[in-house]
Amino acid sequence: MEFTAKQLAQILGGTVEGDPEALVTRFAKIEHGRPGSLSFYANPKYEEYVYTSKASVLLVNADFVPRQKVAPTMVRVQDAYTAVAELLKHVSESKRKYRRHRAFSTVLTCGISPKARLGRKVWVGDYVRIGARTRIGDCGIIHSNVTVGEDVVIGHHVIIYPGVVIYPKTVIGDNCILHAGCIIGSDGFGNAPQPDGTWEKIEHLGGVIIGNDVEIGSNTTVDRAEMENTIIGNGVRIDNLCQIAHNVVVGDNTVMAAQTGIAGSTEIGKNCILAGQVGVVGHLKIADNTVIGAQAGVTRSVRKSGTVILGSPAFDHDQFLRSYARFKQGGNE
Repeated sequence: MEFTAKQLAQILGGTVEGDPEALVTRFAKIEHGRPGSLSFYANPKYEEYVYTSKASVLLVNADFVPRQKVAPTMVRVQDAYTAVAELLKHVSESKRKYRRHRAFSTVLTCGISPKARLGRKVWVGDYVRIGARTRIGDCGIIHSNVTVGEDVVIGHHVIIYPGVVIYPKTVIGDNCILHAGCIIGSDGFGNAPQPDGTWEKIEHLGGVIIGNDVEIGSNTTVDRAEMENTIIGNGVRIDNLCQIAHNVVVGDNTVMAAQTGIAGSTEIGKNCILAGQVGVVGHLKIADNTVIGAQAGVTRSVRKSGTVILGSPAFDHDQFLRSYARFKQGGNE
């Protein structure tokens, strides 16, 4: 993609405040903005980054009143979140190519694109589909009925069990295990509310990056990011039936048990433990070495390393036990 601030304003029905020729060629979250990137500000939680961002262009709401100097050129729109949805859709449609399609069975051998590159001693089962420009490292095992999209990179000694679907542009490191039925790289749950009560789908153009030595359980889903990447660090262990939303970051060696759900743009630190059925709301930061008890509902960031929390809404372990004792006493009166 390549747009000037003036072109963005024309596409999105906005106005330019700053350099109309400021050029952007990529998206970035506001906290990661750098020259040449386009970011947006819609959530008050992120206002501090408005004044530190190095992005070339920043989409903001028309009524936004800055409290400090803003370095990026601002494009003011009616609703920045909806504008991002419109722009992502615009970029996605411009990349879409409509052409004649031929079934794999007519043009490919064993469902593997001739443009894919497989390493040494890769075992491929029945009815596997591997897309163009995908690269798979040495000594991998791909079981039956697996679908791997285009432009995927998979490392060495990776085991992929039946029914796994890996969307395009996913990156998976060495020594990983993906259990049956897990989905890597599907769209996140991004929808912008409209004045008439309908919802505008937000296109997801980012990807998923999975580190080395990661194991992901059956029927777990990891959504791709809107702009950058959903990231699963090295050594992470994710159980069955978990949901990792778009733009989530999971730190190295963190483990999470079944039915855990992490909402969008939350960052989970390193060496954390999330027990079964934990729910974490979006845009939080969970410190390293945090332990979250089963069925906890986390609604606030955890700032201190080594914290143990329980309950819904979750709070400190010792306080929870004292409170629970009082709950029981009240129930026996």
